[in-house]
Amino acid sequence: MVDKVIQTNSVTIVGKVVDELEFSHEMYGEGFYNFCIEVPRLSEHSDVLPVTISERLLVNMDVKPGMDLVIEGQLRSYNRYVNGSNKLVLTVFARDAYVPPSEEELEQLYKKPNEIFLDGYICKNPVYRTTPFGREITDLLIAVNRPYNKSDYIPCIAWGRNARFCEKLKVGDHIKLWGRIQSREYQKKLDNGEVENRVAYEVSISKLEYIENDNNRLEKDENE
Repeated sequence: MVDKVIQTNSVTIVGKVVDELEFSHEMYGEGFYNFCIEVPRLSEHSDVLPVTISERLLVNMDVKPGMDLVIEGQLRSYNRYVNGSNKLVLTVFARDAYVPPSEEELEQLYKKPNEIFLDGYICKNPVYRTTPFGREITDLLIAVNRPYNKSDYIPCIAWGRNARFCEKLKVGDHIKLWGRIQSREYQKKLDNGEVENRVAYEVSISKLEYIENDNNRLEKDENE
């Protein structure tokens, strides 16, 4: 049977492990661990991304800070209850992980160290804005289905021409997109007046496809 989750949510990242493994949770007797991996951009910057990995994938692999690692899997979301409100938490869920066997392969992998493909539906009205430097941006929230009636809710950001196109999308529209996962630091002002430094994760869209024959517009157009 073809795994539909792989077809709708696929991630490959290559980078250096940042910290030690930390136990996360156990499910059906299987333990899962968290760590962060530093993934380089084409610029001099890099993204530090959270990874969740099963103990099953860690057999015969001693994951340590500083080692180069390839992670293949999905970008997943879950809600965490923090200070009286729900917070959307993202993590790269590893379905496979390995250490590149040679420097030559590692060099090739680092040419495209951060790739994601999502096939999902707009689940929140897009928000179009411009930066102080005049750059056009549209923020999206994409629902990507997975088995057992579950979905992952992935924040995405489109730029320039893609931003102008995404501004017109409606809740329920079906899109496919390609891009990379990025981390972004920001400051959050708390109720007590203090400012807290936080990190947000989102998908930066490089290419997208609008699935015209599977969206909420056809039904609406017929009713109008």
